[in-house]
Amino acid sequence: MSSKKPVVVYGASGYTGRLVCEFLRHYKIPFTAAGRNAAKLEEVMKSVPGIETADYDVVQVDNTEESLTELLEGRKVVCNVVGPFERYGEPVVRAALNTGCHYIDTTGEPAYANKMIEKYSQAFKEKGISMCPYTAYMYVPAEICARTIMDQDPTIDNLEVATAGNFLPTHASVQSIFSLFSHDAQYLKDNEMVNWPAGRGYEVNVPGWITTQLVHPWGGGFLPTVFKDHPTVHTCKQYSGNADRATMEMAIEMQKDFEANVRTLATEEERQAAIDARVESVEYFLPPRENPLENRSVDMAVGIGSAGGLRAVLQSTTPYTMTGLFQAATAAMLAKGGTQKPGFASACEAVGHNYLLAQLKNFVPAKLTITDI
Repeated sequence: MSSKKPVVVYGASGYTGRLVCEFLRHYKIPFTAAGRNAAKLEEVMKSVPGIETADYDVVQVDNTEESLTELLEGRKVVCNVVGPFERYGEPVVRAALNTGCHYIDTTGEPAYANKMIEKYSQAFKEKGISMCPYTAYMYVPAEICARTIMDQDPTIDNLEVATAGNFLPTHASVQSIFSLFSHDAQYLKDNEMVNWPAGRGYEVNVPGWITTQLVHPWGGGFLPTVFKDHPTVHTCKQYSGNADRATMEMAIEMQKDFEANVRTLATEEERQAAIDARVESVEYFLPPRENPLENRSVDMAVGIGSAGGLRAVLQSTTPYTMTGLFQAATAAMLAKGGTQKPGFASACEAVGHNYLLAQLKNFVPAKLTITDI
């Protein structure tokens, strides 16, 4: 039997990676903190709360399939938090497949995830392991809401979900936005994937605010992909937002600039150079640790059938902290109990939405409200 730690956190020195490590400590799961700079990893890990009680080691690794395959040999789960995923993600997916290791990540880049699903899902399924992208706060709570109301009302065939919260995007999140803009955002309409109009926001009513909140398709989200082959759901739209309207307005203006000044360039090389320039212009920053009295999240799902439906609202706190929790909770279940769905799966499909909701309630305030509509 391998003496290696069962879980690898690839990108552990980043803001989200540290949170994953913190929650793996809570679950008492031995892990390896991996990344491209061992000295930085060693220094960063010292700042993780309670790390002195964790069973972990640090490994330096290059972002190549060969190096990552060597790292993942004998492991059970890799938590990939290195973005932009369109640039750095595929070698991790291939290494996980090579070694029979469950793969989960925090991506919010639908084009990347869809490419990985198309290329590797069947191979993961044949090996009995799961590939779970989008295991993060912008996706898991909304899916918990959607699946909860679907459990209660099997006639639901039309879903709309939205996420809105108070949070400061990380440096990696800001960089990833250019990957989103490079591809058409899509939603599921009558069993067909169709394009959202670019550079447009939408107003939604979010519990906790008197004024409406500005949201965005954000690359199309994840749930349209999850439900596109569902036997009963034929329509699914997903919106994401930040409760700070100025942040959302800036993101929409960035997309308008992209459409006007990048997408119109003549060659792929010119477009990539323009994207690289915009990515490199984002100065590195590390957000402060979240404050549960300020950083809150509201996730919603509305599901309807021919005779009405249900609305679920999940109110909670500290969105990025929730990402660390969902990553660790999913990794813990996969490492100890295996998966409920090999191949491509959402975290809710792989380990169960009721399990993830229970883990959320174990660690942070969380209120789930179901109402008729």
